[in-house]
Amino acid sequence: MSSRIVVKIGSSSLTSVEGALNREAIIFFAREMAGLRAAGHEVLLVTSGAVAAGFREIGYNARPRLLHEKQAAAAVGQALLMQAYQQAFAAHGIVTAQLLLTRTDFCSRKRMNNAGMTVEELLKQGVIPIVNENDTVSVDELKFGDNDTLSALVANLVKARHLLILTDMDGLYSGDPRKHPDAVRYSHVTEITEEIYAIAGGAGSSLGTGGMRSKVDAAKIATRGGVPVFIGKVTAHGDLQNAVDGQGRGTYFDTKLSSLSMKKQWLGFMSTPLGSIIVDTGAEKALIHGGHSLLPVGVKQVEGHFHAGDVVEVLNTEAVVIGRGVINYDDDQLRQVCGMSSSDVYQKIDSIHRLEVVHRDEWITLK
Repeated sequence: MSSRIVVKIGSSSLTSVEGALNREAIIFFAREMAGLRAAGHEVLLVTSGAVAAGFREIGYNARPRLLHEKQAAAAVGQALLMQAYQQAFAAHGIVTAQLLLTRTDFCSRKRMNNAGMTVEELLKQGVIPIVNENDTVSVDELKFGDNDTLSALVANLVKARHLLILTDMDGLYSGDPRKHPDAVRYSHVTEITEEIYAIAGGAGSSLGTGGMRSKVDAAKIATRGGVPVFIGKVTAHGDLQNAVDGQGRGTYFDTKLSSLSMKKQWLGFMSTPLGSIIVDTGAEKALIHGGHSLLPVGVKQVEGHFHAGDVVEVLNTEAVVIGRGVINYDDDQLRQVCGMSSSDVYQKIDSIHRLEVVHRDEWITLK
C-alpha cells in the first residue's frame, strides 16, 4: 500500500571518514528512495550534511565549532550537497526541490501553513522535496539536533505515514554496543519513558550534532503527532524498503495516536510558553483522560507573567508537564480565582470573557 514517507539522513551517513561529502552514499540513498517512489510512495527527504560537506572546501582542517565558522561552512556545503542530490536523483528521472527552514518558520503558524502548501504542491507534481535547516541564518547553535527534530516536525506537518531516521547505529540498545557487547537491541518501543531516555545517552558521531537522545526526542514528537518512527541503519540495497515494511535493522517507535492539526502541532512543539500553572489531580485527569477544559477550581498555583491569549505550560502536583494551552486569563486575574468554584469566579471578576482557564480546543496533552 502506498503512503507518504519522510526519510531523514544524518551527517554520519553522508560523509567519509575524512569528513568530506560521500557522493557514493548519496547515490546509494537516492537509488533506495527511487525504489520507494517506484513502489508508489510519496517521499520527502530531510538531510543533514551541509556543514560536513563544506568545511574542508572552505579550508578548515576539522569540523568547525564556532557558530560563524559553521555558518560559513554550511553556505559552501549546502550548494555541494544539493548538487550531489540533484545529480543522483536525476539518474532515476526524479526532480528535486530545496527547502531551507529554521525553528522560527515553525514558530509562526502562517509560515508553517505556507511551508505545508509548498510541500503539497511539490509532491503533487512528482518532485522530491529535500529539506534542511537554514544553517547560514540559524542562531541557536544551528539547532534542530542534527535535523532530527526538524524531521519529526516535517513528518507531522505533512501527516506522513512513516518517519525513517537513518543513522550509523542499527537502533536503540540497552547499552552502548561498542562498549557493552552483551547490550540488547529494542525492536519496538511502545512508550518513550524516562528509562528509554536514560538508555539513549549522549552524542553520537563527531561529524554530527545529534545522538540517539535527539533521535528519541524526535520520535516522541512524531509519535505524539500520530507518525510511527523507525531509527536504524540502511546500508544495503532493499534496506529502506524493509524499514517501511517493518523488517528494518533498527528500532520501531509505535503510536496509536491520530495525526495532529497544524494548530495543535504549533501549540505543542513550537509555541513559546510565557508561564505555567499547577493543577490538582482531578483537573489533571479531566484534561488528559476526560477531554474537558480546565476550570479555575482545578488550579493550585500560578507562575510567571502572561496575558490572555498567551501559551502556558500546565504541570501536575509532581511538577511534571502534562500539556500546553492558550490561557484565557491574565496572570493576576488567575491568581485571584485559582481554586474557586465557577459561581465564585463570576462574583470575583466580572470582566472575564470565558470561564475556562484553558479551553479544550486550545489544549494539547504532552504527558
